[in-house]
Amino acid sequence: MSGGDDLPYRDDLPYRLIATDLDGTLLRPDHTVSARTRDALAAATAAGAAHIVVTGRTVPVARHILDDLGYEGLAVCGQGAQLYHAGEHRLLTSVTLDRQVALLALEKIEAEVGPLFLAAARDGLDGEVLFGEGYRMDHDGMSLVPFTEPAELWSQPISKLYIQHAELGDDALADAARTAAGGLVGVTMAGTGLVELLPLGLTKATGLSLAARRLGMTADDAIAFGDMPNDIAMFGWAKHAVAMANAHQDLKAVADEITASNAEDGIAVVLERLFPAAAANS
Repeated sequence: MSGGDDLPYRDDLPYRLIATDLDGTLLRPDHTVSARTRDALAAATAAGAAHIVVTGRTVPVARHILDDLGYEGLAVCGQGAQLYHAGEHRLLTSVTLDRQVALLALEKIEAEVGPLFLAAARDGLDGEVLFGEGYRMDHDGMSLVPFTEPAELWSQPISKLYIQHAELGDDALADAARTAAGGLVGVTMAGTGLVELLPLGLTKATGLSLAARRLGMTADDAIAFGDMPNDIAMFGWAKHAVAMANAHQDLKAVADEITASNAEDGIAVVLERLFPAAAANS
């Protein structure tokens, strides 16, 4: 799957930039991409569009998936914190979370809701994920390292923090975190058990806009596909926003269109309509 680097300008395409989330969107529940969706994306990129993966996964957690897909273009990772060239296995840009600010944010959140279970993604191409006692770490592809001393969490630069609570669900925890510390850090919910604290102002939209500029494109060129609240900013940036049928209700509320689920080739359904060659090849 090519990302479409160095494409010539085309003004006859419905969209020149196709931005897709990974989990729950491009990937089926078994973490594969169907032949139909592969063909639809291949037809669109052959016509001259660029495909950019935009994922909450940090580069170390996303890299094996991108390699398995044969994806060689630009990928926006870590909720917009990292711009990665998959074909060259090269990290182009990276933004880290200020650790003192993060610590203050955690103190404010815990003052409101009580103790949190913590994990942190370290920065870099090979950054590990540290997780503390009580944190439910059931996400695939992560290089996991348990920590027992809090100082370990802050010993190296980190891309983001993950927080969980013994009683609060993900939506309630995210809301509480925004109320307590929204002036210090960004807060997003990226999936089940994935409430994340990010550098303030960082979103998938900021990362995608940077990737688009590298390709000479703007928001007016873009169609975006997603399924979770961490895609809301990307939906606000792109000209056309498509939520999967399996998407969180908060994302569906801001979508321009709702397609079939990730298990039912929702991306392909839309691309086959927009790019006739995609339908012809399906």
